[in-house]
Amino acid sequence: MTAVRERRGRAAAGRRSILRRAWQHSLTKTLFPFAVIVAAWGLVARFEIFPSAFFTGPDAVIAKFGELIRKGVLPEYLADSIVRLASGAALGLAAGIPMGYLIGLNRHVRRTSWPLLLFFQAIADIAWLPILIIWFGFSLTSVTFVIVYSVIFPLVVSIVAGIDGIPEDLVRAARCLGASRRQVLFEVVLPGSFAAGAMGIRTGLGYGWRALIAAEIIVGTSGIGFMMFDARRAGQVTEVFVGMIVLGVLWYAVDALILAPLERETVERWGLVRRVGRPL
Repeated sequence: MTAVRERRGRAAAGRRSILRRAWQHSLTKTLFPFAVIVAAWGLVARFEIFPSAFFTGPDAVIAKFGELIRKGVLPEYLADSIVRLASGAALGLAAGIPMGYLIGLNRHVRRTSWPLLLFFQAIADIAWLPILIIWFGFSLTSVTFVIVYSVIFPLVVSIVAGIDGIPEDLVRAARCLGASRRQVLFEVVLPGSFAAGAMGIRTGLGYGWRALIAAEIIVGTSGIGFMMFDARRAGQVTEVFVGMIVLGVLWYAVDALILAPLERETVERWGLVRRVGRPL
């Protein structure tokens, strides 16, 4: 019995060691490009290739980051931005997913709605802000509308493209095997289009995140975008750098910890695509 426990303990320790080495290898590969950029950034700032009033170094940005954390400014603004993104993205996904499948599956709906879809897709989300300010003022409604608008269109287009990309032979084969329309929908069309839909979700949320920051710059009274714009008016270049870095790190974390694992556990695991988000 003791020998069995020892073998199990060694096996568990071996698995932990393998996982630790894999994690360290992945972390090294992830951080190396950023380390190169930060080193180059530090050299440019140290040799004052650009005036320090316009281009600050990493040490000043880190100090400003700590100062904003201590004052509570950054946590408060970041929380406001995350809440706005979550509410707008939820509404955008709730509207965009059924809309995409309705347009993709019903030729009559596509015939009437596709020209409108292309028309409104060409109108940038920020172009709505002047009229939204007139309608709703500098409110959360204006910001939410912009986020929803940014999320819907790439999501709908991706879902429709995914449905169109399903080989017709699969549908015919399912029907020859006696599948009903409902079975074809749930066992062929939905799984076959999910890869494109998942990519549409990732793209739409990325657009929504950028639209949020732009809206906060123009109509916001709080949030990371507002913080950056307010710092620009005060000439605080370091604070602008802090905002940019926070935006990049936060979105990278959302993509790496939520969106990419979701794709790996669905479309990649099902064999619909290979190596989601990773080079061949």
